Amino acid sequence: MTPARRAAVAAVAAAMFGATMAAAGASPAATVGPQPGGTGTITGRVRLTGPAPVNPVVRMGVDPACGRAYGDIRPTHDFVVQAADGALANVFVEVRGPLPGAPAPASRVVLDQQGCMFRPRVLAMQRGQTLEVRNADPTLHNVHALSAKGNTFNVSQVVGRPPFTVVMAHEEKMLRVTCDVHGWMNVYVAVVDHPYFAVTGTAGTFEIRDVPAGRRVVQVWHERYGPLTATVDVAPGGSATAEFSYSGAEKAAPPQP
Repeated sequence: MTPARRAAVAAVAAAMFGATMAAAGASPAATVGPQPGGTGTITGRVRLTGPAPVNPVVRMGVDPACGRAYGDIRPTHDFVVQAADGALANVFVEVRGPLPGAPAPASRVVLDQQGCMFRPRVLAMQRGQTLEVRNADPTLHNVHALSAKGNTFNVSQVVGRPPFTVVMAHEEKMLRVTCDVHGWMNVYVAVVDHPYFAVTGTAGTFEIRDVPAGRRVVQVWHERYGPLTATVDVAPGGSATAEFSYSGAEKAAPPQP
């Protein structure tokens, strides 16, 4: 084949390839994002752009032992914990969609009672993991899980009683736990079927490691503002960022299924 003939054949092949790609809605140089294989990290931050509401005072007169823990300070509910820069704490973060499972960690997730308040306000754990409930207060608590999925427990904790434990056997978002003695005490527990989740601290940030590479949906949830979602591309060995902003006008709703 002469050089001129080879050039003509190459030109025809290139034109045919370009036409095929155009018919598929792409160009020869188009990229399709990260492909499955390997893992990466998702980091992000959750903010409240509007002013935080004033958290109401907790009236603890029903139990003097609770009030004594604060002295002259008037304790408030921690419904919305916002930093000066808008960072929002107590936000549950989860990667959604089909994901590989993993054995539940042997470590326990600790829920404490301090000053007649649950600490932390929101926590997350993997299905099959153990929840350890402590009582650091000099008063009686009755810890009651209001489960719709079979994670129910109802345990009285007298002063000085050792912590009790319960294995969370069923996925549930969100499990509400209360104290039957002190009606203002509430905590939300996310029981997740995989290990790709987090809860924001006072800086409003989160990091989820070892996420399978590919296009991933990230959902955040706040008890007063409900869920928000974002999509990120996780590259093998890379890091993707998901930023979330609540305006404060959102309404409470459970996490999306």
